[in-house]
Amino acid sequence: MALEYNLTLRKTEIDLAASSFVEKNIWSELFPTINASASAGYRNNLLSDLPVGNSGVNYSIGVGLNINLNAGIPYKIQNIRLAHQENILRYEDARNQLSIQITKLYYTLVAENNNLHLMEEVFNLAQRQHTRSETLFRNGIVGELSLTQSRLSLENARFNLSAAKISHENNMSEFFAMLGKPANANFTLSGNVNIIKIEADSEALIIQYLHLRPDITRNNQEIERLITARTQASMETRAPSLNLSVDWSSSNFNPFADLFSASARLTIPIDPWIPGTSRSQIITRAANAIDKARLDLEIIETSAKTQVRSLCALLFNSWDSILIARISLEAAQRNYQLTEQGFLNGTVEALVLQDTRNNMTNARQRLLQAELDYFRMILDLSAALNVDWKYLIETYGAQSE
Repeated sequence: MALEYNLTLRKTEIDLAASSFVEKNIWSELFPTINASASAGYRNNLLSDLPVGNSGVNYSIGVGLNINLNAGIPYKIQNIRLAHQENILRYEDARNQLSIQITKLYYTLVAENNNLHLMEEVFNLAQRQHTRSETLFRNGIVGELSLTQSRLSLENARFNLSAAKISHENNMSEFFAMLGKPANANFTLSGNVNIIKIEADSEALIIQYLHLRPDITRNNQEIERLITARTQASMETRAPSLNLSVDWSSSNFNPFADLFSASARLTIPIDPWIPGTSRSQIITRAANAIDKARLDLEIIETSAKTQVRSLCALLFNSWDSILIARISLEAAQRNYQLTEQGFLNGTVEALVLQDTRNNMTNARQRLLQAELDYFRMILDLSAALNVDWKYLIETYGAQSE
């Protein structure tokens, strides 16, 4: 839905359709210029009585054909094809980037939804504990301070849940807007952020996939296009050109008064061969553009390699943080169970129970966030390599994990 609705992508589709039309009608570069003309006039004396030839109303019609041939036309045709290929790559890259963006946002919303369920559990737990505290307070087992603390814990859980719901609703509205759907659209988020450890050598990934990146491919094509453009400019300015012209005209629709003419003119340029002239500078600027494009390619390749190496390193380190978060959650859950049992037995204060519950909640949220961040890095790595993120997981995922 996002690919169909996205306005920026639709603009790119217009550019692609335009370049495709030009590429399909490339024969037009050799099509001659054809003009038709018609005129009407009146001739006569105004003040004198001298005779005037062809006086009265005069009519004339004419047809002209002109074609200009030069050595730069084949290179111009090649440039048109390269420009269309560049638009195809730009369109595919825009689709891929939008797909990654939508996937990120979707699974972020899934994680938020899971966090809402967690916060609802925390709220229900705080509500049950507050009910217990009220019962224990009425039976004289706990004091007023414990009851107040349990009520405060309940209100905090209520507020946090309400704030999380509002934030989630706003993010859902943004998501629906990207799909072109109303904010109150009836959608159900399904799935979970199930991650798997990625074991990949950054240098191997760079060698195998980096050349597939759309920006690198486009830059290589841009260099090829600029080389062709330089040759085209050189041929158009320095090579001889041939102009063919054919004209026919007739006056007063008289078949015996028509005129036909044809001409061929060969033009040999001189000034483009002189260094420093305006037309020779065109070739110099074209050569400079090639040098700049090669430098741009080197910058892009260096940045892309750095990005891949950084993401692989982050994935390696982040997996350890996920393992630590999982262990922390197990410890927090066990600690809460023991603390709750002590609270029910009257050996643990309500404030301690509240702290252990908060620690358990924070441990769950840290694990959710760590897994979401890891999945986002997988998406970023797939975008950096221009490969599908599912393929990346299937190929480099450690199935044993």
